[in-house]
Amino acid sequence: MNFTSKLPDVGTSIFSVMTQLAQDHDAINLAQGFPDFDPPQNLTEALARHARAAGQQQYAPMPGLPRLRELISQKTAALYQVPAPDPASEITITSGATEGLYAVLAATVCPGDEVLVLEPAYDLYGPAIRLQGGTPVYVPLRLPHFRPDWDHVAACLTPRTRLILLNTPHNPSGAVLTAQDLDTLAGLLENTDTLVLSDEVYEHLVFDGVAHRSVLQHPTLAARAFVLSSFGKTYHATGWKVGYCIAPALLTAEVRRVHQFLTFSVNTPTQHALADVLAEADHYRELPAFYQQKRDLFAELLRGTGLELLPAAGAYFLLARYAALAPHEPDTTFAHRLTREAGVAVVPVSAFYHDGRDEGLVRFCFAKRAETLQEAAARLHAFSKRYV
Repeated sequence: MNFTSKLPDVGTSIFSVMTQLAQDHDAINLAQGFPDFDPPQNLTEALARHARAAGQQQYAPMPGLPRLRELISQKTAALYQVPAPDPASEITITSGATEGLYAVLAATVCPGDEVLVLEPAYDLYGPAIRLQGGTPVYVPLRLPHFRPDWDHVAACLTPRTRLILLNTPHNPSGAVLTAQDLDTLAGLLENTDTLVLSDEVYEHLVFDGVAHRSVLQHPTLAARAFVLSSFGKTYHATGWKVGYCIAPALLTAEVRRVHQFLTFSVNTPTQHALADVLAEADHYRELPAFYQQKRDLFAELLRGTGLELLPAAGAYFLLARYAALAPHEPDTTFAHRLTREAGVAVVPVSAFYHDGRDEGLVRFCFAKRAETLQEAAARLHAFSKRYV
């Protein structure tokens, strides 16, 4: 049988590869981005309650439970001081931000279209664009702070640019876009039909008193933007796979055309449970301090390991240069060796570049219990004694 793959160059995700390697070598998994602690108790209790409730085991409405969408609207307006999105026509519950992102790309990108992607970038972006027949156009962020080069972005804009894909706070670097960044982008897009897809799943994970700047807060950009959020990141429940997309009614209608044939609707008891707790703002308002403490703890624990940590203003990752430990070693080789020899799994940052660009960096996830971070640091100190 003759068969031609649509993604012949795409293998197993680096996150799956490193997680399997961690399991094979009994390593602490700081590679894949998930917490090793449970969601809030009131949320899991609500899920159990709704899982047992009569009449809540069937399909939810395709756009999501009306009650949950109404609460998202209220939260968005209060948090970002913007007009409340219309729950009926501007908010869609998705099977994680991943499905939301894919639905947006499938709804907007046609063969021959170009999508600007700021790199390094989450490994889903490029393949999802290509599956629609689009062409990813990669624009490198400037190290070490991973700032956009807006002149480079402007040079890459063409009449074929259908979309620009943003990610703030940024995975893997933790960099955040500023109000000035959004103003600059709005100026670049002013006389174009280019849309914006803003992946803001780490919106509540911002540190050092810096506020997350959502595209929703910029009226000019919001009028042409899809903004993605993730309950999984906000409530330490990545396995629940529930997110949402906010966009103007015209754009939301297009997302829903795809969503209804992609997943149709999202787990009903989970939506009820999230609606039960979403009105309680204390949880997500306390997340910056909660995760900043973990970031600072892990950074302090890694002192003296020879790993040079880069600044992280948001998300739950730290990037580290390892030149003092292995100056000429490719990052993938080092990540595999760290997993096998130190018992700590990380992700090589080259996996976030379409061409495998190697900047000598690895990514640690610090969304872990204090004892997990302490044990990982102890193993890294033992490993580093061979080199520093």
